[in-house]
This record gives sequence, structure tokens and C-alpha cells, in this order.
Amino acid sequence: MSEITIRIAGMSCGGCVRNVTETLKALPGVAGAEVSLERACAVVQYDPAAIDVAAMRRAVEEAGFDAPQ
Repeated sequence: MSEITIRIAGMSCGGCVRNVTETLKALPGVAGAEVSLERACAVVQYDPAAIDVAAMRRAVEEAGFDAPQ
């Protein structure tokens, strides 16, 4: 397993945090995700053989948030 911190912009409440968390955890290859509203980021544990960071960023953006590099 690998771990990465992804910056996330556009979250404004607990509902946003829940949405991003559920989006990331639903991806194949993601073992866990802890999303912080205060730090505006997600710490994601994932299997790099199953998913790449670009796919995680795309999923966050498709959920309506920004995931700048």
C-alpha cells in the first residue's frame, strides 16, 4: 500500500467531506481515505498497481471539487 495527500479545494462543510470521502473509498484500489475540511486535503491509502493518483483526482473533480496538483 502507498499513501498520498491530495489537496482539495471547494469543500465548505461536513457534507462535502463526506461526499469526497465516499467518492474516494468507492474507487477500486483505494483502501482508505481521511478527508480534512480544515486542511483542505485527503490522505489516501491505495494500491498503486490498481489505481493511479490521476484517477483519484479525476474522481474528486467529477464529484464537484477541485484537486489541484
